[in-house]
Amino acid sequence: MNVEFINPFLSSLMNVLETMAMTKLTPGKPALKKQQISRGDVSGLIGMASPQTRGSLSVTFEAGLALAIMERMLGERPDSIDEEVTDMVGEITNMVTGGAKQILAEKGYEFDMATPVVVSGKDHTINHKCESTTLIIPFTSDDGNAYIEVSFDVLEQG
Repeated sequence: MNVEFINPFLSSLMNVLETMAMTKLTPGKPALKKQQISRGDVSGLIGMASPQTRGSLSVTFEAGLALAIMERMLGERPDSIDEEVTDMVGEITNMVTGGAKQILAEKGYEFDMATPVVVSGKDHTINHKCESTTLIIPFTSDDGNAYIEVSFDVLEQG
């Protein structure tokens, strides 16, 4: 998987959370993810497609981090992951993908974005619907961890 394609998503996530929620994330070491079980409690998943590629991105938050972001953005901290928190995760997923899309467009990569789907609950699954491997990048913060998963298939040109 091309680092030039993945880095815009990482920098976009860090930028969105720092700007919108005064939350600093520190990226960890990327790894291949073999199973579909999430590493957090709430995930936003968004599909992307272009003539050259199709794939998906997920942004997953541990509950403590999701609730802290909610509190910083709206001034209230819910007791648990509720509909407002899942809406916020979907919106963050949209902003991260939109920010990355803008960076990638400058490099000649164009793609369309689907509407994000949000899944929550302990051990929920994330199905990327790609044949290629899934790369997972962990992030740490003072309030908990976040994870980005990226999976893309390159389509035949012809």
